Amino acid sequence: MGALHEGHLSLIKRAREECDAVVVSIFVNPAQFAPHEDLDQYPRTFDTDYASLVKSGACAAVLLPRVSEMYPAGITLDRTQQRGTFVEVQGLSHQMEGIPRPHFFRGVATVVTKLFNIIQPERTYFGQKDAQQCVVVRAMIRDLLLPITMRAVPTCREADGLAMSSRNRYLTPEMREVATVLYRAITTARNTNIDGGVQEREDILKPAYEIIEKVAQDVKAKGLPFEVKLDYLSLVDVDTLSEIQILGKSQAAILSGAVYVGKTRLIDNVLINTQEL
Repeated sequence: MGALHEGHLSLIKRAREECDAVVVSIFVNPAQFAPHEDLDQYPRTFDTDYASLVKSGACAAVLLPRVSEMYPAGITLDRTQQRGTFVEVQGLSHQMEGIPRPHFFRGVATVVTKLFNIIQPERTYFGQKDAQQCVVVRAMIRDLLLPITMRAVPTCREADGLAMSSRNRYLTPEMREVATVLYRAITTARNTNIDGGVQEREDILKPAYEIIEKVAQDVKAKGLPFEVKLDYLSLVDVDTLSEIQILGKSQAAILSGAVYVGKTRLIDNVLINTQEL
């Protein structure tokens, strides 16, 4: 969706290593936003995005569709008023990110299907930071019998571990100092509890809850002009995205969550018993 950073460029670099030609699409997709979300404020930085793509030397073409082209029946953020054709991946879209954002993966699946139809790629590259999105798109490719191979590329991080995101630019310097709270929480939970044996859900997640709560209380005690608030923590099977109550000895899982730092919503995840999605 534009506002390119090194995470996006890593996808392009990986694609160029494996493909003859790379096409990059930039499209701020209204179907991924609800009426109360930040569609109007979402950063649109095409000039700098284009300069980054040219500098990378890895991009053969850039697709810049118009909203009217992607949604010829029109598009409103009110899902109940939307008209036209939409794609929905049942069973993988209602949990995790789909709980606070029930509209989101319908918008993702729809726009990705349209982009695939326009470009006709042999391979497609998605960032592992959006783990659920990777699972949803992979299932969509499988279920719609699309002749496309998907690659999930590891998350690019800042030096302190913060996952690169276009929304990081919303963070003030004070917010940025505590923005690693989610990454620290989920990595501590994984490293403290995952020893190759069977684990209870509560035991795995407890350290993560404690870290986030401590940072939230510290921010409040310092009188900083923002709050740190947990949205959710999730521990799911990597294939079904079903919440896990007891983690098996070698069961592949995604430990993920979302945290608000001020009004900025940050997401992140780590993998358990697997190296890739």
